[in-house]
This record gives sequence, structure tokens and C-alpha cells, in this order.
Amino acid sequence: MIFEINTNSEIPRYQQLVNAVNDALANNTLSSGDALPSVNAICKDYKLSRDTVFKAYTILKENGVVESVPNKGYYVANDTRKVLLVLDTFKAYKEVLYHAFINNLPKKVIVDVQFHHYNINNFKTILNNSKGKYFKYVVMTFDHKEVPNVLSDFDNDKLLLIDWNVHSKASNNYVFQDFGNAFSEALNEAVVPFKKYKKLVFVYPTFTKHPTESVTYFKQFCEANKFKFKVVTNPADFNVVKGEAYISVSDRILGTFLEQCKIHDFEPGTDVGFLSYNETPMKKFIYKGISVVSTDFKELGAKAAEFVNLEASIQTYIPTKLILRESL
Repeated sequence: MIFEINTNSEIPRYQQLVNAVNDALANNTLSSGDALPSVNAICKDYKLSRDTVFKAYTILKENGVVESVPNKGYYVANDTRKVLLVLDTFKAYKEVLYHAFINNLPKKVIVDVQFHHYNINNFKTILNNSKGKYFKYVVMTFDHKEVPNVLSDFDNDKLLLIDWNVHSKASNNYVFQDFGNAFSEALNEAVVPFKKYKKLVFVYPTFTKHPTESVTYFKQFCEANKFKFKVVTNPADFNVVKGEAYISVSDRILGTFLEQCKIHDFEPGTDVGFLSYNETPMKKFIYKGISVVSTDFKELGAKAAEFVNLEASIQTYIPTKLILRESL
């Protein structure tokens, strides 16, 4: 095996060695049971220190990529496979998804995580540079006209789209949540606590990337149940008023809500209400508990892992549920 070490790269040399082995596995240059060059051989051929090479091999061993045999050297572990997980951003509920995903994979599977941050250039770079390097691709997409073209170069049997049904085709594998009808059904379960308040306010700040269909279904819900309502898009216009209940897709707004409640001495769940989108591990502990409408991100991650583990197609929606707590 030939390593390419770039001495001018910002990537540490030990990490370049790790990446080279992982790429060779993805491209089938290396296979299960193949021997890797000895530490001494790499040090001599590439003028690297023993500490550098040993650190690289240690990382590969800890990740289950290679195994060592005393007095014989390092070998590629059995059935090692790499998976690429592409997420939008790393928020608290995405962490739940991530841990559920990796915890439901066998040790022989290595997961590389990348974030596109809703930037199409980042998205194209990540996907284009990964072609042919991974066993499976699990991708969280977003609403941009160029996304379908980027995805078109990947085989359906290796690609799984997750979270939001945008730019998907009938032939795609997917594990989605429903931001429309399922959201409306969750709101219907909250009709009784909503009736404590004179108005419902959906805070949908301009900086959010949350699907706009949720706003449409919110309006339909309010009209069907004869609730007075308003949609606030400018965070500067968000002012907590006694007798109103708020629904928000942003945890920044939740922080502002709690801050204003403290200033005005409002009691959440009595004077004002709050329903937050997306469950996180901390929301049941914040104040006396924040009510949420959310998909089960743990189940979403587990289902995505199922796609990696099984040689079968998958097309499913994870239910969206209402969790009532003291804030409503």
C-alpha cells in the first residue's frame, strides 16, 4: 500500500495515515485480512516518527478498523465498512439521532459525520468528494434546487434520505418525519390546554430552516378550531403577553420566552403557555417541564442504522407526538 503524505497540509500526519487506510477500504484497495505495512517500514519510507505511525495505528485499532497480532503486525479487521452521515447542523436533538444511529451499528462499521449547514457548496463538496468511498450514505437534505442533481449520482441501494421529505423520489430509501399533517394532529391533541388562552402565536423566525408547511397547517388548525392566532417572523417583535400561548420552532425563542416570563412574573402554564418543537434531553427539566411536539429522534436514528445493517430498502415515517408538560 502506498501512502500519500502531504507535509504542507493542515491535517496532522497521523490523521493522513488514518484517512488513507479508511479510503483504501472504501475503494476496495484493502480487504479484510490484508496486512498493513509495519511501523518501521512506514517510518523509513515516509520519514515519519514512530510516535506518528503508532498513533495512527492505535486510532485505527480503537475504531475497529485494524487488529494487531503479536510479532506479526497489523491486519485489516474482518468486514470493516465505512458509512457517511451528513447532517444539517449539530443541535441537541440531532445528538440524540446521532447516538441512536451509531449505538445500533456493529463495531465493524465506522461512521464519518459531516455538516452542510444548509450551504449548497458545502453539500456538494461533501457528497462529491465522498463518491465511491463509503458502503452507505445517510443524508439529511434541505430545500435547494441543486440538491436533486447532487444526489442523482448515488445508487438508491446505498443512499438513505432522512428527516425532511424534500427533493426525494419515489425510488429513494427514506426515514422521514412529517412536518404537516402529523404536526396538525399533534396540535389537535392540545386543544383542551390551548383553550385556556385567548390567542395562539406561532413564532417562526426568519433565521429558521424549519419547513414552512408547519405554518400552513398551524393556520388551518386555528381556523378549524376557531382560535385567534398570529404568526411572528421577526424575533424583535416577540413579546410575551399574558393570556397567550406560543408555539416555536427555535430554542432561542424558548430562552427569550422564559426570560420575559421572569421579568413580568408570568407563570408558564397558567398566565402564558409554550409549546416547543423538537424534544431534547433537557426540556423535561427546564423550568417545570417544557411541552413539546416532536418526532422520536432516537427511533429515527435506529431506523437509519437498520438501513445500514440490512440489505433491504426502507421507506418509512417516524410518528410525530405531543408531550404535554407544565409549560402549557
